[in-house]
Amino acid sequence: MTCSAARLVALMVVLLLAACAREMPPVSFHASGMPQKLSEWHLLASDGRMLSLNAGVMPYELNTPLFSDYAHKLRTLWMPAGTHARYANETAFDFPVGTVISKTFYFPLPASGWDGKTVQRSDPAQSLVSAETLDLRRTRLIETRLLVRRDSGWVALPYVWDADQRDATLQRVGALVPLDLAAADGTHEELAYQVPDQNQCASCHNTDNLARVLQPIGLKARHLNRDFDYRGGTANQLVAMTAAGYLVEAPPSESAPRAVDARDAKADLAARARAYLDINCGHCHSPKGPANTSGLFLDTATEPGIHFGFCKQPVAAGKGTGNRLYDIKPGDAEGSVLLYRMESTDPAVMMPELGRSVVHREGAQLITAWVNAQHGDCSQ
Repeated sequence: MTCSAARLVALMVVLLLAACAREMPPVSFHASGMPQKLSEWHLLASDGRMLSLNAGVMPYELNTPLFSDYAHKLRTLWMPAGTHARYANETAFDFPVGTVISKTFYFPLPASGWDGKTVQRSDPAQSLVSAETLDLRRTRLIETRLLVRRDSGWVALPYVWDADQRDATLQRVGALVPLDLAAADGTHEELAYQVPDQNQCASCHNTDNLARVLQPIGLKARHLNRDFDYRGGTANQLVAMTAAGYLVEAPPSESAPRAVDARDAKADLAARARAYLDINCGHCHSPKGPANTSGLFLDTATEPGIHFGFCKQPVAAGKGTGNRLYDIKPGDAEGSVLLYRMESTDPAVMMPELGRSVVHREGAQLITAWVNAQHGDCSQ
């Protein structure tokens, strides 16, 4: 038996054992309506101390996560028995009716515990999930967003966690959660964490202006092609999804596209920058996306050039440009509109427009280094 085959068999056993280990009602798919409590779906269970997953609810991570005010995320996928997603090499997988995707946003707590406001600012790509559970004595839950595949298409439902962290309540109009981000160096930063309303969820997940339907963003081969530490062992996520019966027609993981981890200092700088811009900007800034009128396309399919922002003048002048002449000015990050908007927290200027209220310092540093390493003369 090959090493890959052995890992596959082992993972299948792990999944079966994990399914037997939980004592929860089966996952409930609601084909219509707006359940008021997250617990009505039976995806996750919380006793106020630990958050755990139901049988068949599969966790996953992305090679480079989308930035959301330094929030950490527990991502899960569930499909009805006998159904599966169909693999696609570049786009989001084709998921069947009945699919429920969840994303739970949380922050680690300082050593002193929860004081009603203070959370730690740390690397949001560092998961605190262990053995597919989350220790709520060390973390603060903020919200869980569901993306549900119904007969009529995908529906987004935002749930905000109650004070005791035992359940979350549907907030279709969103919510504002005031927090204090405490960094390891002792500095603090006020954070007005915005839970999006349903329309805002739809604006990000409408990745095709012609189709005008919601679609998953992160569930693409290049983002998922990585290892995950499951309850009983480590395995490639594409392999694990196939073993669980959740994915068909996937090639060997070695043949599937793989985005680099933007945090990996050993990886190629350009590849890191492209991966960061793809997951944070490319779903809107693409030839089909909601920001296509800008002419700035930051998806992986766009080759570096004028449409990728190099020496490209912005379509609109004024405050949003910071008096900079080019979206990306090679060798001059400070003179580029892209970095100016990434480093702004002014709602009339900042990019992305939704999903953050503070600056992703590490992301801005990465894009600064990449732009400054580029060569070109926009005056010619």
